[in-house]
Amino acid sequence: MQSQPLTLLLAGKSTADIQLASSLISNNSLNLAHHSNLQLHLHSKTNTSVDHTSSFHVDSYFNSLSTTRFGRFLLSSPRLPSTHDVVSQNFEKLPLGAVCVADVQFKGRGRSDNVWESPPGCLMFSFTVQMENGGVVPMVQYVASLAFTEAIKHLCAKMGLPQLEIKIKWPNDLYLNGLKVGGVLCTSSYKSNRFNISVGIGVNVDNRQPTTCLNERLQEITSIDLQLRKEEILGSFFENFETLFEVLITQGFQPMEERYYKTWLHSGQRVTLQHIYDGQTVDNDVTIQGLTSTGYLMGFGDDGQLCELHPDGNSLDFFKGLVRQKLS
Repeated sequence: MQSQPLTLLLAGKSTADIQLASSLISNNSLNLAHHSNLQLHLHSKTNTSVDHTSSFHVDSYFNSLSTTRFGRFLLSSPRLPSTHDVVSQNFEKLPLGAVCVADVQFKGRGRSDNVWESPPGCLMFSFTVQMENGGVVPMVQYVASLAFTEAIKHLCAKMGLPQLEIKIKWPNDLYLNGLKVGGVLCTSSYKSNRFNISVGIGVNVDNRQPTTCLNERLQEITSIDLQLRKEEILGSFFENFETLFEVLITQGFQPMEERYYKTWLHSGQRVTLQHIYDGQTVDNDVTIQGLTSTGYLMGFGDDGQLCELHPDGNSLDFFKGLVRQKLS
């Protein structure tokens, strides 16, 4: 049985991007596994019949975008299995920094291949990054997380709104007022001496379920009748990510560490690690100090040893499944 048609709207900020979009459509170049009925359309200011099937406003987004590299080539859709699959499966056909946005995802991806259901009201997007230095690839998810928190701060300040204090729960969750409001997922492959990275982010902007959303929190803390719009959030995110990514590839993550630690939830947090010794369960308390150079947690044990903390790969909560490795 033929699958339900999926629509992708292609758009670009520059003339070259628009020409590339036209070429991809003419040659029917984009694919999505298990979905043969993928329909490609070109965004047009004069013919908006296709555009109106999505709640994402392309022109508003491009008007808010001031980058030179990221987010300038856009794929948008009212409904997709996963924006991450679109960019990762078509990585080499798309320009670097291309972004895919969907109103609804029905097979979104989370950590450990968990299905991430994404209802209307969420900002869900994935974009492409490429780099040569494998040593800092694990830090891309931290840069993306930090860029999103910075984007919301800058946007609230620009609009005269009180600050929304979004916090980072290591390694890739975004929290607001003690509740999870979003997350980050990065996947990578290695080809021709380069790492091809697909970065996916989902944040609840307007839907109060299942936890909270950005605009609900704004209504709780201000009487100003303004709301954050997905298009402006995405534009602000790419502005901040582009700046931070340039720092990452030229200087590494260290120049961003102080800002990152001010935003995450874990400085000074104590965790109890359990291991089996002579048939007995032994507890060992560790205080989190920061991140190691490889992107894992760095802790200082009550036994005086500095250690690196790894997830065990089994626990849903990273902090209930940490494995200790001594640092020399």
